[in-house]
Amino acid sequence: MKNTNNEEKSEIPTDSSSDRPNLKGDWLNFYFLILLYTFQGTTTGLSYAFPIILQNTKLVTYNDQAILSFVLWPFSFKLLWAPVVDALHFQWIGRRKSWYIPIQFLIGVLFLFFGDNIDNWLPESGKPNINMIVCVLFLINVLAATQDIVVDSWSLSLLKKNNVSYSSTCNSTGIAFGLYIGSVCPILLSSEYFCNKYLRFTPHEGGILSIKSFLLFWGIVFLFVTFLVIFKKERNKELEEDDDPLKINIIQSYDLLWDIFKIKHMKLLLMAILTSMIGLSTSESVTNLKLMDAGVSKDDIMIITTAMFILKMCLPIFVTKYTTGPKPISLYLKLMPARLLWSIIFALLIYYTPRIIQDNGVVPTYYYLLIGFVFAVNRIMAQIMVTCMVAFFSRISDIRFGGMYMTLLNTVRSIGWVIPNTSFLKMVDMLTFSSCSNDVQNSCSTPYLENICNINDGHCEAVVDGYYVEVIICLVIGFVWFAVYKNHLKYFESKDRSHWLIDLNRPGTV
Repeated sequence: MKNTNNEEKSEIPTDSSSDRPNLKGDWLNFYFLILLYTFQGTTTGLSYAFPIILQNTKLVTYNDQAILSFVLWPFSFKLLWAPVVDALHFQWIGRRKSWYIPIQFLIGVLFLFFGDNIDNWLPESGKPNINMIVCVLFLINVLAATQDIVVDSWSLSLLKKNNVSYSSTCNSTGIAFGLYIGSVCPILLSSEYFCNKYLRFTPHEGGILSIKSFLLFWGIVFLFVTFLVIFKKERNKELEEDDDPLKINIIQSYDLLWDIFKIKHMKLLLMAILTSMIGLSTSESVTNLKLMDAGVSKDDIMIITTAMFILKMCLPIFVTKYTTGPKPISLYLKLMPARLLWSIIFALLIYYTPRIIQDNGVVPTYYYLLIGFVFAVNRIMAQIMVTCMVAFFSRISDIRFGGMYMTLLNTVRSIGWVIPNTSFLKMVDMLTFSSCSNDVQNSCSTPYLENICNINDGHCEAVVDGYYVEVIICLVIGFVWFAVYKNHLKYFESKDRSHWLIDLNRPGTV
């Protein structure tokens, strides 16, 4: 009974002025942390840019896009090596710098290697070397996912104790800015059309910079900042080493994960989280690529993406009061049917796009307003739902093991996104049925049959587009998920936070 009272007292925040957030004397660390998260977002943003870049070549299939989507998988499995990163380090270098310095150095080297070879792997004419692009991006993201673990941990000791809450602000601001740099800038700044229309007074050939120069520039920046980080001192080490009464080693960290799994109803909750994104996968992962197939230029797609980034950064200011209430999952469930049905709006938009865009490629002004509205509504619903889910995670996480708990929940949610994303990209070609325009018997199902059709002055036309088939499949799966898990999630939301705590008194528990 005495221990319980002590634990309850330790969880009650004091109201002394020293415990109130105050960035005086901490501003440099605040901006330094934003810089670290910006680099982290830049590497991830590059992985979002390449699907658009490759689709623009018209020489890649949706199966190629599925292979490319594997580059984001490391972020979904970083929990597997997170305990190792958290436990091993060189004391004379620093707990976080022991990992951050070599990781950032290797990322910079890979950027330089990527930039030096990108013209060969992504030629102006001819099929891109998908395998090499995927290999390099995958290695970059393995390092970036590890860097994510390091920076999240470093943020707890980099800022003063009373300013630790600002780490989430650094995270959201830095990563959003980095994603914009990595995904939008290499596409728009290398586009001759965009640069001549919006950035130049006199038209010139080519963009302001090439993808090669973008990669080389950021490779140099990564290496330069790595050199500067060497001189950055790690502060508040006592916060990590002395104030934590529940220090655990690597083996105990993995045991802790199993203890979380053994919490009552946890397996069912994780299964609901893991499958929650299946119904939304097609509209989220394939829509931009299908719009390009329908005639929308990559520049217009990235301008829309830029607007969505701005909306994403501003939206939390207006929706916080709705997502931080006592029932975030209830709001999530209210929006799920609407967001599932919005995939029909996306399908109609893609279906009518070729009819709206004129033969000379001129896009009417009203179409930009229409596509902006459709994407904005979807982004608002998506952002609110993400915020609600994260708020629920924060509400149920055991604060004694908050980092591990939150990492587990977010990792499961990430896996529930990347696996359907890859699967549905791969299935687009499988579910598409075509025939030759001058030979109905030719199904164009193999490269050989496609060549025969082209030799005979024909072209392959889609009789059944796999995208629309997937929209229907996802709708059915989404509403089945909603019917199965709706009451379960409401029940989980009603449970007291104590229900989700790890029982340290149970035999075998860490």
